[in-house]
Amino acid sequence: MADAENRSLRKARVVPYALSFPGMLWMFLFFVVPLVTLLRIALSYKPDPFHPQTVFNWQWSNFGTAFSKYGGPLVRGFVYAGIATLLCVLISYPIAYFIAFRAGAWKNLLLGLVMVPFFTSFLLRTIAWKTLLADHGVVLGALRNLHLTGLLGHLGVLESGRLLNTDSAVIGGLTYNFLPFALLPIYVSLEKIDLRLMDAAADLYSPFARSFRKVILPLSLPGVFAGTLLTFIPATGDFINVTLLGNPTTAVIGNKVQQEFLVNSNYPTAAAISLVLMLIISTMVLVYAKFLGTEDLA
Repeated sequence: MADAENRSLRKARVVPYALSFPGMLWMFLFFVVPLVTLLRIALSYKPDPFHPQTVFNWQWSNFGTAFSKYGGPLVRGFVYAGIATLLCVLISYPIAYFIAFRAGAWKNLLLGLVMVPFFTSFLLRTIAWKTLLADHGVVLGALRNLHLTGLLGHLGVLESGRLLNTDSAVIGGLTYNFLPFALLPIYVSLEKIDLRLMDAAADLYSPFARSFRKVILPLSLPGVFAGTLLTFIPATGDFINVTLLGNPTTAVIGNKVQQEFLVNSNYPTAAAISLVLMLIISTMVLVYAKFLGTEDLA
């Protein structure tokens, strides 16, 4: 009897490890191994610029090059991603609130409309924005008809009367392309909130603004946290929007990584830039999680 109980206990201890083994193996093969390979390349050098072979020799200077040579695009990428993330949250929160609490029978339809852009290629959506923001496009034409070009020019949104190939176009493209990534987590977080809490606050004569600030907003912060991460992280490394909607002066770090990997074949520098970007983003995420809190994300 005791032996049977011991075997059952041993099986109970082994089962969790057996169940987690496929996932751990996947993480090792497709995350740890590529990351170690990337680090090895970043610490190497290329003897022949026309040959892909690299030689590992602890070349730490590649990381210095990532900061000294590409500091401007690195900062610019974070600025663009930060502004786009803020706009995504500000735009998506009211929409998510309406869908969660006011849409009623239209809720599923509106959620489906939010998902519609995912059925189109990211590249095609950005090319469509290039057409819309062109000098003779719909957006700039509407702004001219509304006589807003002068005001937007003073605000820095337009540059020399143009909207395409500007900072504003890049940020607008990022905001549009990553908006669903912010909206959906916020919606899920809002939908879980029991509206009887708002009724209780109203019974205690709390105005809506105060009830929202004290009840809805704190309970929805896990969704805001997830939405900002899902938006900020890919937007930081994006280079398609800058390539199609920006100009050479708006180049971000993603453009430089793409250029060093695919154009210059400078794999060590490209790997070093990628690791620096990953390290900065990871540090920012940890600090952000520390202040906002992630206990309710699950």
